[in-house]
Amino acid sequence: QVQLVESGGGLVQAGGSLRLSCAASGRTTSRYNMGWFRQAPGKEREFVAAISWSGDSTGYADSVKGRFTISRDNAKNTMYLQMNSLKPEDTAVYYCAKAKDYYSEYVRTTAYDYDYWGQGTQVTVSS
Repeated sequence: QVQLVESGGGLVQAGGSLRLSCAASGRTTSRYNMGWFRQAPGKEREFVAAISWSGDSTGYADSVKGRFTISRDNAKNTMYLQMNSLKPEDTAVYYCAKAKDYYSEYVRTTAYDYDYWGQGTQVTVSS
């Protein structure tokens, strides 16, 4: 079993920054690809960013490319999402997830490819 706990969400003005963290426990996630998804009110959950087990490969949704950066520290069993130049449309609950893939450099962008999820952290961007 893997437990994922997100933190770092909050209220920020447009143009501001936040750094989300995802701490894993119960079993090491260092060999697995990881990802971030988000869900806004009335919308479906959508892919945000993903990172391979090594950290060498990353992928981003077009809507966040150039503004968000995903990273991981396998020694700490923790993944991060640095969010800069935030926009009101980034407002959502952000979820971290562990992919089914391990030791793969192919990052996954669909929720189907992830099997463990955190409880989510709210990010609200005011205009």
